[in-house]
Amino acid sequence: MQTHPTDRFDELPPASSRDARRVGAHRAEQPRIRRGRVWLWAAIATVVLVAAGVTGTLWAGGTFGPGPAASTAAAPREPAEPTVDTSYTVLILNATPQEGLGSTLSADVVAAGWKAADVSVGDAGEHDFAQTTVFYAREDDEGAARGLAEAIGNAEVEFSQAYQDGDDATLRQLVIVIGMDRADSTESSTP
Repeated sequence: MQTHPTDRFDELPPASSRDARRVGAHRAEQPRIRRGRVWLWAAIATVVLVAAGVTGTLWAGGTFGPGPAASTAAAPREPAEPTVDTSYTVLILNATPQEGLGSTLSADVVAAGWKAADVSVGDAGEHDFAQTTVFYAREDDEGAARGLAEAIGNAEVEFSQAYQDGDDATLRQLVIVIGMDRADSTESSTP
């Protein structure tokens, strides 16, 4: 045991006296610290806190626990009934390297009931479009697009605003893009 120089804390009243207080605690021996137990409790506390954080995050995100109610997927919409509506203007774009397909298809559209003045022909920016497609720009135009596709025969129908004239939102227009399915197989593919 260590010996320290004598000071005022060494003169204590007897432990049985009424004035006995703990004095000189600064000289008490250090209690034994078991480092293994401290590390064990720290590890347990860390695991519990991490598990609580992960569970709370999953719960709040709806992955774990009640979460939001499962949404019902929208039922597939039935395609509109095909109707031949000649009040629409028709733009025909030739997207093949073969010349003259636009004029030929224009004659078919006029034969189906459209006025020649309402049908215009042009070339597409690319010449490798696969399937002839009738494009419509508004949901209400689907029936007319399907009717035009039936009138020209063997054409797909697709919703797209890519061919809609941005200056005139009231323009009722259908666009036919002629694909390689209408090009002659004997025709050279040089543009």
